Amino acid sequence: MSPMTTNAQTSPPAGPLTVGFDLDLTLLDTRPGIRKTWLAFAEKYGVEVDADLVISRLGPPLEQEMAHWVPAAQVTEMTAHYRALYGIHAFEPTVPMPGARDALDAVREAGGRTIVVSAKNGPHAQQHFTHLGIEPDVVVGGLFAEGKAEALRAHGASVYVGDHVGDVRGAVAAGALPVGVATGPYAPGELRAAGADVVLEDLTDFRAWWEAYVS
Repeated sequence: MSPMTTNAQTSPPAGPLTVGFDLDLTLLDTRPGIRKTWLAFAEKYGVEVDADLVISRLGPPLEQEMAHWVPAAQVTEMTAHYRALYGIHAFEPTVPMPGARDALDAVREAGGRTIVVSAKNGPHAQQHFTHLGIEPDVVVGGLFAEGKAEALRAHGASVYVGDHVGDVRGAVAAGALPVGVATGPYAPGELRAAGADVVLEDLTDFRAWWEAYVS
């Protein structure tokens, strides 16, 4: 598959490139582990949860999802309980998305750095990569949508790749080139409408686009 673009691609900046990536459904398919964790949470705490609905809308912070299932006064407590179970259930079933390892390799082969910026809490984000033997240069957790711009600017990211419209907004807020990847809850047209300059079907298309971008 070839990359799909809507707006003219800007030229890469001079000097070492830093490329940011989202985690859930961009680099890693965390759906099986998240589903397993929610089912374990529902059973242990007697909370009625539609785990299939949960994994259809990954991206926002966990607290936002938790608020759909428990009273507002219990969100903080139940989020902590869920995270304890996440460490038990979520890592083993998680696998890289197609093309994820090659995308990171492509950036490094061009002399660039990779940063993962995710709404997932930092320790769990890092543990996912450690478990899979994947080594981004930097992993930052706890940031969503425009909040991701903080880390992207701090690390000098000139490109940010993500599957969620919030990722596109974060890239725009950081002044980074927004690259959408249509492997999450949003179709290519929705990513373009949110402001993505480039939309890829999946990360197997990343290397070809990237090599053209930096050449």
